[in-house]
Amino acid sequence: MKISDTKKLAAITAAFFITVTAFSGCSESANSSQTTSSVSQAEKSDIDASIAAEDIDVGYDEESSVGITFADGSAAIDGEGATSEGETVTISQAGTYILSGTATNGRIIVSADKTAEIKLIFNGVDITCADNAPLLVSKAKKVYIVLEDGTENVLTDSASYSLGEDDSNTDGAIFSKADLTINGSGTLTVNANYKHGIVSKDDLVITDGNINVTSASTAMEGKDSVKISGGTFNISAGTNGIKSTNTETSDKGFISVTGGSFTVVANNDAFEAETVLSMEGGSFDITTGGGSANASMKSDGTPNRNWQSNMSNGGGGPNGMGRPDDNGNGTGGDLPAMPTADNTGLTIKTTANTTTDSDSTSTSAKALKAGNEVNISGGEFKIDSADDSVHSNGNIVITGGNISVASGDNGMHADGNLTISDGTVDITKSYEGIEGAIVTIDGGTISVVASDDGINCAGGSDTGSTDRMGADQFSSQDGVELNINGGTVTIDAEGDGLDSNGNFTMAGGTVCVCGPTNGGNGALDYNGTATVTGGTLIACGAVGMEEGFGDSSTQYSVLHDLGSTVSANEKLTITDSEGKEILSFTPKKTWQSVVFTSADLKEGETYTITAGSQSETVTIDGIVTSNSKGMSFGRGHGGGRGF
Repeated sequence: MKISDTKKLAAITAAFFITVTAFSGCSESANSSQTTSSVSQAEKSDIDASIAAEDIDVGYDEESSVGITFADGSAAIDGEGATSEGETVTISQAGTYILSGTATNGRIIVSADKTAEIKLIFNGVDITCADNAPLLVSKAKKVYIVLEDGTENVLTDSASYSLGEDDSNTDGAIFSKADLTINGSGTLTVNANYKHGIVSKDDLVITDGNINVTSASTAMEGKDSVKISGGTFNISAGTNGIKSTNTETSDKGFISVTGGSFTVVANNDAFEAETVLSMEGGSFDITTGGGSANASMKSDGTPNRNWQSNMSNGGGGPNGMGRPDDNGNGTGGDLPAMPTADNTGLTIKTTANTTTDSDSTSTSAKALKAGNEVNISGGEFKIDSADDSVHSNGNIVITGGNISVASGDNGMHADGNLTISDGTVDITKSYEGIEGAIVTIDGGTISVVASDDGINCAGGSDTGSTDRMGADQFSSQDGVELNINGGTVTIDAEGDGLDSNGNFTMAGGTVCVCGPTNGGNGALDYNGTATVTGGTLIACGAVGMEEGFGDSSTQYSVLHDLGSTVSANEKLTITDSEGKEILSFTPKKTWQSVVFTSADLKEGETYTITAGSQSETVTIDGIVTSNSKGMSFGRGHGGGRGF
């Protein structure tokens, strides 16, 4: 087809808009104060996630292009710039090459000048190679793969390669030592039986296409970066789904996704960026490690060392929830076969690959993972992960998107700061729901179900040892904070509802906690101080370790223990002396102790707490009112942890 000015203009316009620099509930009957923090605890790193017009442009001049047709054990070439030997074609000059036909044991090798830009038009080409990469880019400045509209294109390798000195590091069915761009509206299927599916040792950019990758190891990798603005992706990976690996500079090793539709089934991590993972748009259906049914953390907080051996049966470890990153104490050995994810139609192909690549021996099975930062500002996410659903060795920043996760470990974990200012976060299953050194909630709608803590703030890294982040602490940790300034937060936790190993401050928002049924945990748990200056909170839990806010607060609060346990699903109401409802909540579990605060509470006013058949009154006699006699002494005076 001829290139058109309209297509060029469309590509330029699209590139302009894609160019970015990254970086059952409770009800309140009256208005509550709500503030937003002026300074976020975690900031986006600056990465160059821009996509050039040339990466979107699918036009070409057919008359000046070179035609390459595979058939009958050979390749016919119409034009200059390429040579053939049997079914192996070598491209040595810049230009546009149109590929079609079938090769049963062929290859495309790009070996041109380092300044050459080469456009490969996949126009219904099917290449199988028995002992090497079907497409190898050994030298060029940049290579474009254009998937011609309406065509089916297939590249397949074998389970072993025969490599020489010049190509000894080749490990992908599509392997490029230069920048690689894939666009066009056709279909590309990559069957990578050796190791990886699509690899660029520089930047990998994808702006369109229907891309199906089944790989023994990683499906798609861009060493310096991966940038995706569109396309439909069906990925079935023996190890990682999509990754970027450069550790040399902070502005490389990132993944940026601004659009596209993704179905990813991965044995290990689905998206792994060495530095920054930026998700600004798209739809994502992700399953890792066999899913949350193959939980990586036992419900008692100890690692499930059998988690990996249960991948092949679709999960369901014998001891419930357990963690894979067990400081080397996991099962180790070869990775088992992955199950087929429900409703995806994808099956992971396993091979006898016994290499020692880092991704083939990794026991991490996270959905979204980054070394420095995870930034989510848009997109629709459905995640089912054996390990953490969202994980950063540094910070997590969420400013938008709709995120639904079921996790066999933590719903979201940051070694550093975790900030949520907008969007929807729905954690339907987790060991700990949200975890970070400093967790700040400025907005958004957040729902957490956790077998341990709902929100946990603790120093340290996320490991499977007794020193793991979130292990019980009995003294305050410096630099550890939970700050709630806005948003709507609903917690259903078997452990502590809100847990900070340092301080807890609340200045706005609406928080409802359905806390523990055992007296060894509390709906609120903090080791420093707890201060409320605004917002609305109602938190129910067991008697024993209950805690309230401290007297350094400026908004009134109550910690009250009822005379007996209240049954699950009984409505709790708090009314003033005139019968006006101030707060209400329907906990899903039994409880006896309640903490509540609201801007509507007034000193000297008497309030009635009604739950089931019980009705008790409390009169506000100070900034903190409490009748608790629990082991934490009804702590609400800003001191250290009672014990």
